[in-house]
Amino acid sequence: MTHHFHCPQQNLTTILINVKTKAPLSTFKPHPVLVSTTMGFLFFIFLFISHLNTAFSGHCSTTTATKTFQKCTTLPTQQASIAWTFHPHNATLDLCFFGTFISPSGWVGWGINPTSAEMTGTRALVAFPDPNSGQLVLLPYILDPSVKLQKSPLLSRPLDIHLISSSATLYGGKMATIHNGATVQIYATVKLVPNKTKIHHVWNRGLYVQGYSPTIHPTTSNDLSSITTFDVLSGSAATQHNNVDMLKLVHGILNAISWGLLLPMGAVTARYLRHVQALGPTWFYVHSGIQLSAFFLGTVGFAIGIRMGAMSPGVTYGLHRKLGFAAFCLGALQTLALLFRPKTTHKFRKYWKSYHHFVGYSCVVLGVVNVFQGFEVMGEGRSYAKLGYCLCLSTLVGICIALEVNSWVIFCRKSKEEKMRREGLISGSDKGSGIHSGTHSGIHG
Repeated sequence: MTHHFHCPQQNLTTILINVKTKAPLSTFKPHPVLVSTTMGFLFFIFLFISHLNTAFSGHCSTTTATKTFQKCTTLPTQQASIAWTFHPHNATLDLCFFGTFISPSGWVGWGINPTSAEMTGTRALVAFPDPNSGQLVLLPYILDPSVKLQKSPLLSRPLDIHLISSSATLYGGKMATIHNGATVQIYATVKLVPNKTKIHHVWNRGLYVQGYSPTIHPTTSNDLSSITTFDVLSGSAATQHNNVDMLKLVHGILNAISWGLLLPMGAVTARYLRHVQALGPTWFYVHSGIQLSAFFLGTVGFAIGIRMGAMSPGVTYGLHRKLGFAAFCLGALQTLALLFRPKTTHKFRKYWKSYHHFVGYSCVVLGVVNVFQGFEVMGEGRSYAKLGYCLCLSTLVGICIALEVNSWVIFCRKSKEEKMRREGLISGSDKGSGIHSGTHSGIHG
């Protein structure tokens, strides 16, 4: 008696679309990879635009508990601001710097560089809790080159500029305490050089103080860019730092979209859409279009990064820069590989395919890693923009896992069917329907 095996598997034609079957255009449904990643992509754009608005919508105040100033400006980093009044008749500048602590044992400093817009050479006033009493103290420091090289502790010494008076208070009055996020107001009255009203302002903050020596501040992009220049008489700021801030945002948006989202999306379309027979060669054009668009946007973002480096001498990000160059070179090689793509029947086709896969996936991995590195460099490690990117990327990864599992299920079913066909349990033309008819004959037999 011949036994027929009943395999409760679904007909393969219901899983893979038959190449001879042409679905009407009205019944076509977008692939879940494209739908989900597009929704996540739009959500990520929304978060980045929101971040762009908040970055340029800061406010400042001309009024404190003890003084009222004529002008104020929001500084480009660390949520800091300055209010001031300039007296032209005696070249005296009254100002108040608003900064925030990032640690209960940290420090906040503001200063003036008489010669150039950089940290080295700054005459600074630094506020921090007294190690003995815990009360807020304000001490003067001169940031000479040895401080940047960390050769010796930073020691307080009198400033060589005409500082008339200085003081510091916590926002909230005498009952306020120093904590993470506490706002400090540093007051200073400085006599300027006559007819020299364009001032280089430098500010920063650190995590802790050793004795009365402030330790090195964090080295994120925001902390290394805490420098601005503006005219205290007219109130007009130098435009270079504003341009750098705008370029920084555009650089981040373009690279996160191109290297961090579009490039992985293009790899996903190539791996999974090419098995959908109804699409024919369309998957290749979709894959190429996405990858070329990603490389074009990534090239623009890469060029902006090079430009920012030229505009910010002394500010370097070694790892981020190296990863960016590596990803760009791999992307360029991958794009050039299209010009040398052999036909499917060529004997070198398999070598080109291996090269294409290796370089492509390496470029995707480097691009995604560098996007996360970029968030850290920009000081956005805990921002909503990074959260949105993580949601988009995790959605894409989840879809890939689901499609990969589905592909292996289909592969195992096909292998089992081929084994049954070789053993003669089903005919070569029956496929899934042969399993069903054989089961019926076994029952009735």
